[in-house]
Formats: sequence, C-alpha cells, structure tokens
Amino acid sequence: MTKTMLNKNIGRLLKMGTLLSTFGLLFTVMLQIICRFSPINTPPWTEEASRLFFIYAMSFAAGLAMKNEFYVHLDMFYNQFPERIKRTLNMAVPSITLVLFVVMAIYAIKFVILGLSEKSPSMGLNMGIAFFSIFIMSSSISYYLIRKIMNIKKSSKP
Repeated sequence: MTKTMLNKNIGRLLKMGTLLSTFGLLFTVMLQIICRFSPINTPPWTEEASRLFFIYAMSFAAGLAMKNEFYVHLDMFYNQFPERIKRTLNMAVPSITLVLFVVMAIYAIKFVILGLSEKSPSMGLNMGIAFFSIFIMSSSISYYLIRKIMNIKKSSKP
C-alpha cells in the first residue's frame, strides 16, 4: 500500500468515524428531547450514549483537525519573531506535540487494558470501549504530526 493510499484510508476512516459518532450523538439527543416532551419515559442509557458519541466524535475529528491545520495559531506573536526563530518554532512545536501525543497513546493502551474489567453504569458497556477513544485521538494526531514534520524537513532541504 502506498503512502497516498494509506493517507486517504486513514482520512476516510476518521471522517466516517466523525460522521457516525455525530449522527449517533444527534440521534440520542433528539430521542431525549422527544421523550421529555411526550409521555414516553426517556431511556436511561441515552445520557451515557450521547456522552460516548460526543467523545468519539471529538476523538475522530482531532486527527482531521491536525491534518487540515484547524487548530488555533497565534500568528500575532509568531509574525513578530525573526525568521530564524520561526524556522526553529516550525520544527519544535510539532515535535514536542508529537512526543506528548505518542506518550498519551502509550498510556491510552494501558487505560484500555484497565477498562476491560470495568462496566459503564447504565449501558453496561466495557469501559475499554470508552478509553479507546483516547488512543484513536492520540494516534491520529501523531500520524498527521509525523507527516507534517516530514514535510517540514523535506521543504527545508536546499
């Protein structure tokens, strides 16, 4: 599989995960609203399900935000730095962020393993499922940071 195929497939997976999680969130919230204004009792699992869908929507979307550089940039400060410091920052910030998210991904695996023996209160789901969202977010952000660092290195070579 080529790099472009891998990149496209990861992007598609993250987009589908974001969409499905968002639709799940919308469905559970709409169900809660409909049940509140009707004689039907709200199912007890909807609050936990909507929380889980929200967490997964953010986890899948975080990698896409890194890919498309939708995070906040402090251009007002950055533009006042000399060119040498800008080049250093362009490499240092993604590298430090990558270290953070790689460490987070490693510990997320430990959280998933710890969560395997726990059950969620209302739905009875394995908590490893909830904690797996941390791994998705960390690994997808790490993947796009690695690509960004490689592009910076490639473009800085004469």
